[in-house]
Amino acid sequence: MSSEELKLTLEDENMVFIGGLKTLLPHAVRSLIRTNKLSISNTSGMAEGFKQANVVILHKSLADDFEKFCQANDGPLPLLYRSKPGEWKCPSLSSDADIRTDCLQYKKYENGACTGTLTSLKEFSEQLKDMVTFYLGCSFTFEKALQEVGIPVRNVEQKCNVSMYKTAVPCWDTEHFHCDLVATMRPIPKDKLEAVVRTTYLMKRAHGAPIHIGNSGLLGIQDLSNPDYGDAVQAQPGDIPVFWACGVTGAEAVSNCKSPLAFTHAPGCMFITDLKVEDAAAGDGKDVPEVYRICQNPLHYSITSAAAVRKIRCLEDMVGVDPGDRGVTHLLTQDELLKACLSISHAQSVLITTGFPTHFKYEPPEENDGPPGAIAMAAMLKALGKNVAIVTDQRALNLNEKIIKEAVEQGILETPVPIISYHSDSVDSALLFLCEDGNPEKPRFNHLIAIERTGMAADGNYYNARKINIKHLVDPIDELFLAAQNIPGITTTGVSNWGGYAVACALYILNTCEIHDRYLRKAVGFPRSSAKMKWSSALPSVAKEEKLLNILQRLEVRSGKTASLEMEVDGLPFYDIHSAMLEKLLEETLK
Repeated sequence: MSSEELKLTLEDENMVFIGGLKTLLPHAVRSLIRTNKLSISNTSGMAEGFKQANVVILHKSLADDFEKFCQANDGPLPLLYRSKPGEWKCPSLSSDADIRTDCLQYKKYENGACTGTLTSLKEFSEQLKDMVTFYLGCSFTFEKALQEVGIPVRNVEQKCNVSMYKTAVPCWDTEHFHCDLVATMRPIPKDKLEAVVRTTYLMKRAHGAPIHIGNSGLLGIQDLSNPDYGDAVQAQPGDIPVFWACGVTGAEAVSNCKSPLAFTHAPGCMFITDLKVEDAAAGDGKDVPEVYRICQNPLHYSITSAAAVRKIRCLEDMVGVDPGDRGVTHLLTQDELLKACLSISHAQSVLITTGFPTHFKYEPPEENDGPPGAIAMAAMLKALGKNVAIVTDQRALNLNEKIIKEAVEQGILETPVPIISYHSDSVDSALLFLCEDGNPEKPRFNHLIAIERTGMAADGNYYNARKINIKHLVDPIDELFLAAQNIPGITTTGVSNWGGYAVACALYILNTCEIHDRYLRKAVGFPRSSAKMKWSSALPSVAKEEKLLNILQRLEVRSGKTASLEMEVDGLPFYDIHSAMLEKLLEETLK
């Protein structure tokens, strides 16, 4: 037999052996690990159908604070069991385990530095008497479940460790522990994205649903081919990067703590428990997640619940009516409101433009269709903690500043919204306005919203509904929306005045959705349910809009269709028409 033939034979035998490990019971795999009879590099796919665990071992003086850290960041650190000091066993997870010997490899940390890789901790038995072991959920747990529903697991197919990356997402700090989130990445076929989310989201003790789907740069990961831990897993054509919170986050926290002595499992070398995967899938099942692409460049998907989707579709249907018989119902495209609001929900900085100077014979020439919806959106965005500004025509700055000032005084807005203008004096004006130093990689705004705003016609002019050229009254703010098409990371939306109300309501629905909230905060920190009252107080209401119309009346901002200063918008009476719409939107939002 040649050396090459011998090599192939040994490789075949190794593959058979590894294949056998998949079907062994956990205690049998642990026994092999304990006696150093395995030459594998990770436990992915081992003892299929049973839960695996990350391991962190700390001095007992740090145990309470680390448990708080786990509770505050239960996406990456779902706590399965905390031992007593010096306890080698974990009776709720396994009947015969010894944590000193039952991981393939361990990492030793001294004063924050990783000083060694070990196959046993028995030589540290005396020190371990004063140490506490934390067993934390692992994403290897759900890999078999993915395969069972037809989702390929590329790291298992390629017989390598999963890819793990340090992100730029900060975890919630405690007294002694702080670090950025570590995430695993699995390439998933595009048509399997919703299936992978629905399969994993109830497995909260195995990291649950993904925390990000799409471009890795949005997590601060610059090079997928160079993982911080594990192996580089090769994606197949049509695969999308899908990221889960990872228990190696605990090792980062241990390192930053700089305790005199600590141990963790080596990344990918998990402790295999006796718990079946079915036990990990506990959940109420009352709602399911849905996945939507919200940006193509950079590629970004979002997640929300089916219940939230149903409510937002109801809002969309409500504002899609045409009581003024303008012939615009054909412009409605299903789920545009949903996708726009998912994108806005992820944005940190939002720019709104409004102001349609249709009444060129009056001063001011603005109509009152647009500012109410713009302010309703701004109020909700500010309540959600986002940076918001309104850009309008230079000649209308003073008017809009007065509107905002009175809106704050009358409780329509909690705090002022900056009013800015845009000047177009060069081919780069829009780029310089939207990005720091004109650098497309540093956008100042993540989302632009136009509400009841005119745009340039094919002949370079701007027209009102009566086909009157109003170019002399309009600054070319539409240039910003055209420029944004070529700037990665800026998305745009155009809405009607009622659409502005619907956006505010939809943002409330999304951010009070537990599934979407967890995805937004990347499963670190705590649910933001405590802010719900603040958000609800920012919703538009009949009383607020009545006050705002009174402000616009006093400033002689007129109805668009009739130029009336009565309580109407675009020729439709506020009472019965606009007020009824607001009541319907609020009823659907809050039910």
